[in-house]
Amino acid sequence: MPLVSPFSKEPLIDGRQSERAMMVRRGVQRLMIAHRVSLLPEMPLKSGRRADLVCLSEQGDVIIVEIKTSIEDLRVDRKWSEYLLHCDRFFFATHPGVPPDIFPTDHGLIVSDGYTAEVLREAPEKRLSAATRKAMMLRFARLSADRLLQAEWAANPFMTE
Repeated sequence: MPLVSPFSKEPLIDGRQSERAMMVRRGVQRLMIAHRVSLLPEMPLKSGRRADLVCLSEQGDVIIVEIKTSIEDLRVDRKWSEYLLHCDRFFFATHPGVPPDIFPTDHGLIVSDGYTAEVLREAPEKRLSAATRKAMMLRFARLSADRLLQAEWAANPFMTE
């Protein structure tokens, strides 16, 4: 049995997210699930960036949700504009303590209280090319399968021996 495992004990939480970001994420996840949208947190993109939430609708639409927990969080982070190349629709998500008028009006906006979430502004649709859509779906599927295996192994330590 190896002394060091390459697999995380908590494969769905990597420790880089604040408690408030996790609260916003949970509400957005519940909203998406209620709309039959599948999602993956912390999905690496081809660009090397990592999206907070990548969502896949039943129709195959790719939606990215970027979580911002404060005015300063939005002000200092400019990498989110790169996510627009990887999705059909883009949303910011935040909590009720952040003023909604600070977010760019040409993107969607979701407010989450941790238990549920509400879409304050729909995101305009900008369709992906067929090649980018295929690449995103393959990345989504492979990461989903990898995380499912990691979760199974974390739940049953005898699987890694």
